[in-house]
Amino acid sequence: MRKNVELTYPKTKRVDVQDTYFGTVVYDPYRWLEDDYSEETKEWVEAQNALTFGFLDQLSDRKEIQRYLEKVWNYEKRTAPSRHGDFLYFFKNDGLQNQSVLYRKPVAGGAEEVFLDPNTLSEDGSTSLGSIAFTADGSLMAYAVSVAGSDWRDIYIMDTDSKELLPDVIRDAKFTGIAWKGNEGFFYSRYSTPEGSKLSAKTDNHLLYYHQLGTDPAADALIFGRADNPRRYVGGYLTEDERILVISAANTTTGNALYYMDLAEPNPSVRTLVEEMDETHNVLMHADGYLYVLTNHKAPNNRLVRVSLRDKEKAAWQDVIPERSEVLSVSTGAGKFFAQYLKDALSYVEQVSYTGTVERVIELPGVGSASGFSAKEDAEQVYYTYTNYVQPPTVFAYDPGTGKSELHFMPEVAFDSKFFESKQVFYTSKDGTKIPMVITHKKGLNLDGNNPTMLYGYGGFGVSLTPSFSVGTTAWLANGGVYAVPNIRGGGEYGDNWHLAGTKLKKQNVFDDFIAAAEYLIEEGYTRPERLALRGGSNGGLLVGAVMTQRPDLMQVALPAVGVLDMLRYHTFTAGAGWAYDYGTVEDSEEMFRYLKGYSPLHQLVTGKEYPATLVTTADHDDRVVPAHSFKFAATLQEKHKGNAPVLIRIETNAGHGAGKPTAKTIAELADIYAFTFDQMGVPFKVRK
Repeated sequence: MRKNVELTYPKTKRVDVQDTYFGTVVYDPYRWLEDDYSEETKEWVEAQNALTFGFLDQLSDRKEIQRYLEKVWNYEKRTAPSRHGDFLYFFKNDGLQNQSVLYRKPVAGGAEEVFLDPNTLSEDGSTSLGSIAFTADGSLMAYAVSVAGSDWRDIYIMDTDSKELLPDVIRDAKFTGIAWKGNEGFFYSRYSTPEGSKLSAKTDNHLLYYHQLGTDPAADALIFGRADNPRRYVGGYLTEDERILVISAANTTTGNALYYMDLAEPNPSVRTLVEEMDETHNVLMHADGYLYVLTNHKAPNNRLVRVSLRDKEKAAWQDVIPERSEVLSVSTGAGKFFAQYLKDALSYVEQVSYTGTVERVIELPGVGSASGFSAKEDAEQVYYTYTNYVQPPTVFAYDPGTGKSELHFMPEVAFDSKFFESKQVFYTSKDGTKIPMVITHKKGLNLDGNNPTMLYGYGGFGVSLTPSFSVGTTAWLANGGVYAVPNIRGGGEYGDNWHLAGTKLKKQNVFDDFIAAAEYLIEEGYTRPERLALRGGSNGGLLVGAVMTQRPDLMQVALPAVGVLDMLRYHTFTAGAGWAYDYGTVEDSEEMFRYLKGYSPLHQLVTGKEYPATLVTTADHDDRVVPAHSFKFAATLQEKHKGNAPVLIRIETNAGHGAGKPTAKTIAELADIYAFTFDQMGVPFKVRK
């Protein structure tokens, strides 16, 4: 155990930078670390990584943990297939491939073949596939490519018969779908060119374009968006009949306006369906002049409505699937709606006719999460994936005619789930709110307070944490660890009201819920502060950063990953201003400024205070939550922390916010996190029978 190891941290230059908010001066001495292209920042990153990896290299269990992860990770993984033309397409990973490979198999029967292998696109496996889209007949496929984990994408087009690339290439698309119109061209989204660093400069004017095959992308037609009325997030997608182009426009991550074009008209124009952005709407399908829209208008838990294009007023919307007490999402396939509900963060699915009649409840394999249930209207079956905290994602084929599910693919993992259990508990937060939490561990766990425990959370943007298998978590469980995931406010597990209860001036509820989860685990004998680690990424990194500054006594280890840690400046980078629905900004009011500063992890670090052992993780190509958040937080924590517990930052190179990260990098990072955490808890790594 390295609790008393003394480290000499790299000296981080301080500069005289200050901002004044409502008469209050706020100093920002490490502002220079926001310059991600500067030589000084590069040297700082190298010095911090040298310290971090020098520390990690001395951990005796690190290599053993990595070997375990490589062994348990090395199994075949497959996604549910989807039909395009005469083939079923699916992704497969043989085990330790850095990127999953796109395969296809003839519908009529025959051998599967590699269709597109992203592992061949870069030597280190850091180039990954984003979205892919096929024409209706399956003869062409467009695919987006990310380099080094960046959100920026280049779009390529392939002839699926010859596998030859067409000359058309779209550069620098971002946050984009790809929507084909026939075989002639497709719609996509990109930002106007930002000023300054491509990785950190503000992006706030998203535009929808149409690319005609065989033409110069520089001449692509602008369909929606303009500089004098910018929208931060604009997307376009077509209904399956390719008649209606649906355009979603938003300025924040919650709520959207809705527009459409009837492409059957001789000179189609953009028309308004919903102009306001304070509610969320998603068009599922078009039939006979009606759009079927999933909406939270007058329905915090969502409802499916039918909207006539002849009478689009909200008062005329007709319920197809009404709102009820559980949160609803809907997919379509094989001529049916599939109503997927969350009951205390667990899946419950009904098959529903187009007229809204519930035809049956779909019997799922167990208590966990089911996803998918999506296919073309003329499909005879749909596929779905089922998982929970101890069962790897398993693919089933479902027949809507009989209601029967058949096993399509079950992975074989070197992890015996029968020795482990998950159970859901409810605990009470600071203000009396009941919060669900799923706790996973080996059967027969001794509640003596000595179990190493990982508390993982998110709590934002209406994101629901439902039970899902993580092969990496098996290393924690196999070493006698407890893995706990609370469904705290700010998420979407109980609809809009649950989300809103953790936003803006109510954000402290999120931190209180997480603190109460930790206190529950301690009070019930699962663990004690010396054996407790807190982990979360992105908004979850903010969660860990806020809780470790408010209650440093509560945990032994803090693991904030790619976190939003500077709440006064987050909105000035990339598309960060779009997060204002959840956070608010310092520009809103003096009250909002003081509230943000009151929990901003960077600004709540106190000189001379003892903080838990901390391993901050980020990546140099993260253009979602720019690494400057983590850089400034780590530098400030190293400066102000008085204790001997190590404060380190691990900065991955050629990686981004997380999506598309190569398997080798993922395993190496996780081995470092677990080795650091077990070491600081004084727990040796030994796979326990």
